[in-house]
Amino acid sequence: MIRRDYILRMIEEFLQALSRIKALKRDQLSQEAAVTLDEEFKRLTGDGGKRLTQLTETKLLALLMKGEPTQVIHTKTLLLASLFKEAAEVAALQNQPEESRNCHLKGLHLLLHALGRGESEEMPDYVPKVAQFVTGLAGAPLPFETDALLMHHYERTGQFSKAEDSLFAMLEVEPENRRIIEFGISFYERLLIQSDANLSLGNLPRTEVEAGLAELRQKSQLLSSERPDGK
Repeated sequence: MIRRDYILRMIEEFLQALSRIKALKRDQLSQEAAVTLDEEFKRLTGDGGKRLTQLTETKLLALLMKGEPTQVIHTKTLLLASLFKEAAEVAALQNQPEESRNCHLKGLHLLLHALGRGESEEMPDYVPKVAQFVTGLAGAPLPFETDALLMHHYERTGQFSKAEDSLFAMLEVEPENRRIIEFGISFYERLLIQSDANLSLGNLPRTEVEAGLAELRQKSQLLSSERPDGK
């Protein structure tokens, strides 16, 4: 009961701060919104927003885990992802595109990690959707890690065409990367186990799965034949 009350109080305080931040954004008071955001970042993690954007997701999660039970960590992860989305929008208002992009990436990675653990498919209303983060990152290629996380998320949620798009994005940057090619082959092989109905729902019919698999297998064989040791 104490843990539940603690989580509910944490969410209530966050929602109050979130409401203030959104109001400040509407009034174009970006500096005041940034200050409020920084206060919330420090309340959740002990560090300010700029410092947090420089940390890896592993270190960010480690900050959240200090002395906290699993359910509290999950809640804090979602709150932090939501804060990063707000910080990204405030940075955009302040004409700081690089900071905005960094915040979008951090928030998206945290959200995908939370979703990937399967702790909750139904996200609270205050948590931004994956698509909102992706939209905020449009206009420039995503890092490999981001595309890989998105590909896993899209496949797991049955969005097979989007998963393939993430695979193509990685291959476009490094078309002869054997690890990505093998990763793609495994992806298509898993899809072949799916029913035709599921593949159609995922907007990737079986004929396209088979064609994609054949193309990557051919590319893999070609790369192997070009190496003297055949490996």
